[in-house]
Amino acid sequence: MRRSCAPKALANRFFQRNTPNHGMFLRRVGSRHMCQSAMLPGVDHPPSGDSGDLDLTGFRGSSAAGAGRASRPQTGNLRVVVPFEDNRLLTQVLGQFDSNLALIEDRLGIEAHAHGNVVILTGSDTGCQIARGVLEELYVRAGRNEPIGPGDFDGLIRHARQESSPGDSGGPAQVATRRKAVLARTPTQSTYMRAIESTDLVFGIGPAGTGKTYLAVAYAAHFLERGIVERIILSRPAVEAGERLGFLPGDMREKVDPYLRPLYDALYDVLPPEKVERDIETGVIEIAPLAFMRGRTLANAFVILDEAQNTTSMQMKMFLTRLGENAKMVVTGDPTQIDLPPGVTSGLVEAERLLDGVEGIRAVRFKSADVVRRDLVARIVEAYDKVV
Repeated sequence: MRRSCAPKALANRFFQRNTPNHGMFLRRVGSRHMCQSAMLPGVDHPPSGDSGDLDLTGFRGSSAAGAGRASRPQTGNLRVVVPFEDNRLLTQVLGQFDSNLALIEDRLGIEAHAHGNVVILTGSDTGCQIARGVLEELYVRAGRNEPIGPGDFDGLIRHARQESSPGDSGGPAQVATRRKAVLARTPTQSTYMRAIESTDLVFGIGPAGTGKTYLAVAYAAHFLERGIVERIILSRPAVEAGERLGFLPGDMREKVDPYLRPLYDALYDVLPPEKVERDIETGVIEIAPLAFMRGRTLANAFVILDEAQNTTSMQMKMFLTRLGENAKMVVTGDPTQIDLPPGVTSGLVEAERLLDGVEGIRAVRFKSADVVRRDLVARIVEAYDKVV
């Protein structure tokens, strides 16, 4: 049975529905009705003769992701319809119960609803365009069988918001390891990662939870896997956070293991556990206490000094001058968490000041806005920064 359709009532009721797989796309086409056998369930269809012209075309079979149309409802908000070809990939992108769409709504202040194999975005022009770009990018990644998680949404949104900021080179940086591809989640992380790629000595300075150590370890694994370096050397000052634990039992590795646990955690995340254990046994991955570094030349290695804010001035100078041929060194630390005795100058703070502008050295400074551990951690850092 053929009936004409009142476009405004039909469109409003259609877009308010949240039942997937209707398989219909509403499009105004000029001066005649194209409603042939396109009756939507649950919609009251007006009698023939009403004016208004709609073409109802199946969503499935869209030419490509991103071919959606934009319209501006009477409320002043933009409405963008973004179609995708493969429902299976779209489901992977949106997450269980469309949880990733909820994240987009929270971050961008827009409304996002999935209908079959389309996503309908309603809100500000900027918010809708960012959301559309994020969905399209992650849809492509899903097609390459890359895992998709909330962190990927968060990272792309942060980059899109600051894509025109000074120093941004376009898009998140990434590094491939044997177990996963690690992507930058903030523009500062991208700057940090590109600095590690291009510079032999990099300082990563900033609050906890910004990924300074994790990204350094990911690059160490990347360089080792590709034969660019022959070993990884991990070091950290043996300074407790305000407590005195006394003498620890065991050999040297067992004594320093508690201090290096964050580095181990990152290694196991980017390399297979059996490879980590084997490389530690053979010395390919070396645990080197800072106190035992004097007199050494660290060549053909990727060297990481973590918690560098707890080095003294002499320790920092000694460590930096160990750098040998074909070696990379990354020094990370948080100047707001110094555990040295009162009156002792932090080697990290001094090095940041003395080496500023020296050729071949980069210092990347993170802020509370770069915290990716979780939002609550970022708020904690901001609260403490106000006091300091």
